[in-house]
Amino acid sequence: MIFTRSFLIQFIFFLLAFKMVSQEGFRFPEGVRKDKVKFELVNNLVVVPVTVNGTELSFLLDTGVRASIIFSLEQRDSLLLGDSMPVTLRGLGGGAPIEALRSEKNTVRLGKAFDDNHTLYVVYGSSLNLSPRMGTPIHGIIGYEFFKKFTVKTNYAGERLTFYSPETYSFRSCSRCSDLRLGFYSGKPFIDVSLLDKYGKERDATLLLDSGSSDAIWLFGENDFISKAPSNYFKDFLGLGLSGNIYGKRSRLDMVSVGDFMLQDVNVSFPDTTSLRELVFYDERDGSIGGDMLRRFTIWVDYKGQRLRLRKNRSFSNPFHYNMSGLTIQHDGLEVYEEQFSVYQSNEVSDQFQNKEKNVISANTFLKQTRFSLVPRYVVAAIRPDSPGAKAGLRVDDEIIEINNKPAHKFELYELNALFTSEEGKEIELQVRRNGRQFKVQFKLEPVL
Repeated sequence: MIFTRSFLIQFIFFLLAFKMVSQEGFRFPEGVRKDKVKFELVNNLVVVPVTVNGTELSFLLDTGVRASIIFSLEQRDSLLLGDSMPVTLRGLGGGAPIEALRSEKNTVRLGKAFDDNHTLYVVYGSSLNLSPRMGTPIHGIIGYEFFKKFTVKTNYAGERLTFYSPETYSFRSCSRCSDLRLGFYSGKPFIDVSLLDKYGKERDATLLLDSGSSDAIWLFGENDFISKAPSNYFKDFLGLGLSGNIYGKRSRLDMVSVGDFMLQDVNVSFPDTTSLRELVFYDERDGSIGGDMLRRFTIWVDYKGQRLRLRKNRSFSNPFHYNMSGLTIQHDGLEVYEEQFSVYQSNEVSDQFQNKEKNVISANTFLKQTRFSLVPRYVVAAIRPDSPGAKAGLRVDDEIIEINNKPAHKFELYELNALFTSEEGKEIELQVRRNGRQFKVQFKLEPVL
């Protein structure tokens, strides 16, 4: 999955020749009414710990996906699955359908919540592997089957997921909150927002609530927002869908109003028609609202009550940025890192020819030692044309050794993405390895729009 600033994931798909099987679904043990789980926020996406048939995995929590999916199984050879049969899946992207398994009667746990008759769609092989681009293991994705059973509060700032039994939970009065109505189509939630088009006219839009997309806004029609003279967009690789690569245009919206909250100068992406050809359209749908917008709030999602509650957090006023380096970096396995260091050693030596009570001699030494460790290897996965990274001469597959005089493996991948979107004019110095040769490149971050 490719991302520049935003890591985009869309898993809207239909299943060929098979229907969903009704099941009791997730529930709490008797006497439990709520639970709280710590999650990891990576590139605007919520990564939660999930246990499948006793094996601990990491899943994306995605309001925009109907079924639960497992992938990257080659990393988890010991995972046991329930009854399985082959299926064909298709979704966003311009590629061909992919082969998968439909597995039933699985026990899935998220915190104290569990479902002992859960259906999973298993994408095997390496056709869908998110971990290298996320910089953290991602084994699957879960959405509707979890959200439909609980009232779910996502505290993006505190990285806490709290979920309640909807039968016993009641919303408190909140003067700082805004409540929106959730509409549903095929089990997916939609909200209405207002956008300002290029003519300065305010327009209503119906957007999929999609916590599995790291972009702020996706729109499916560009005519009222894209201008060629003067140009207000650039072409880019938007991400990876279930059926392959997604390309399109990136631009900005002057204003987006969500409930009582208004945000300005918001990033927006327009996927091309080839990437959308397998999307089963809801006639009223205009696009999606994703993680780069949602992370600016604490959100409550209540499928049963058809309510979305928003309360802005400390990230609300942060500006929207695109990747100003033009580089997409990915994790490319592990490599041996050799590090030399000195160890201080103090030795007390007794002089046998003098009074032992007065003749203690301190002999201090520094011993040189070498430590070997396995560390992440980072490589350039993609470069935007005419970007600072491209102008500096970087190429795809270049290995990044150091960043601003700090070993690259000392950075988490999300920290590199944050660095590349941090500050216009910021100087970046990279130590690069290409074909066994090392060299340095320097450039400054430049806004793309």
